[in-house]
Amino acid sequence: MPRRESEWLILYVAARLAATIVAAALLAWGGVGGLDVLLLLYGPISTAVLVAWPALRRLPAVWILDAAITLGLVVLSGDWRSPYYLMWLASLALPAIYLPLRRAILLAIGSSVLFLAVAVAGGPVPGRLQLVSTETLAIHLSLPLLLVSALAYAADSLRRLARERHERERLAIEAERRRIAWELHDSAKQRIHAAHLLVSSLQDRVEPELAGLVARATIELESASSDMDTSLAELRSPLEGRRLDEALRLRVDELAPAGSPSITVHGAAPPLPPLVAAHVYRIACEAIVNALRHADASSIFVQMLDGDHVFAISVRDDGRGLPISKRPGATGLRAMENRAASIGADLILTNPADGPGTLVELLVPYRRAEGGPK
Repeated sequence: MPRRESEWLILYVAARLAATIVAAALLAWGGVGGLDVLLLLYGPISTAVLVAWPALRRLPAVWILDAAITLGLVVLSGDWRSPYYLMWLASLALPAIYLPLRRAILLAIGSSVLFLAVAVAGGPVPGRLQLVSTETLAIHLSLPLLLVSALAYAADSLRRLARERHERERLAIEAERRRIAWELHDSAKQRIHAAHLLVSSLQDRVEPELAGLVARATIELESASSDMDTSLAELRSPLEGRRLDEALRLRVDELAPAGSPSITVHGAAPPLPPLVAAHVYRIACEAIVNALRHADASSIFVQMLDGDHVFAISVRDDGRGLPISKRPGATGLRAMENRAASIGADLILTNPADGPGTLVELLVPYRRAEGGPK
């Protein structure tokens, strides 16, 4: 669980349990009945359920049910100044955190109006608002407005800060890639080009026994220049602001424009941090290219799964499978392992037991970009 979500959860659980304890203390002061004991159990039981099943905390139907039950406890108590009032307030915390700010503000206003209606209709004299003091009524009506508004504003601020941090990271990485690309283009690439010209000029000037070496050196320099052009292109625009799954599908179209071999991409990627997304993209592309170059694969299947704070991506082919020993000079595999280690991911390469080919799996832990809990 991400740290921020766990902090929200601790605050929420503490508020619900504190509200239950206060309700129990107030009831004990005035005398606790058998029904009150059963009603008080709703607080810890509902809290335990919401902690055990995180998905329930994000469902509007659960919010409505929780608020209706706790507000029903207020009505059952026969007095709008009920000990269960704080339990109802605590039920408003989840929608305040998860809803967008404008909807949360509407919830805050609506909650105050709803409680005023309950106070008039519910008693102690139904149809009449029994006031001990105007200050008491003002506090009961303003607390839902203040609580929901404050929580919603805090959650919205955290979401905006997370989005801004995400954008700053993306811009910083993009700027660094451009800087590296410029330096490679202005220095290393120019030196390779100059070396190629010098070696090429020797082809007709050396002894026959050295002509083969000069020709090979020329070819190697041409290949190095071509590889550097590819690297420069990737440095300038690794994802270009696109989602990871979108960029992978576009890359697949480039690698197999005629649909042969067959490359399919299933699933979608969550919004990963820019640096993580760039490394995952490179690892997946390297796995696909390896299957095309070295495995003689006729079909390649790419699967993306967004789990509970772990993003899994796998590349499976139907080629010849992994060799018994690592191929000499296998820099691509070493680069994949280094990239995975740099983002704290697990890279697993296996020969599938249920068929031919190679399976490359990458398990990427991540924190969601939004500031609020997810």
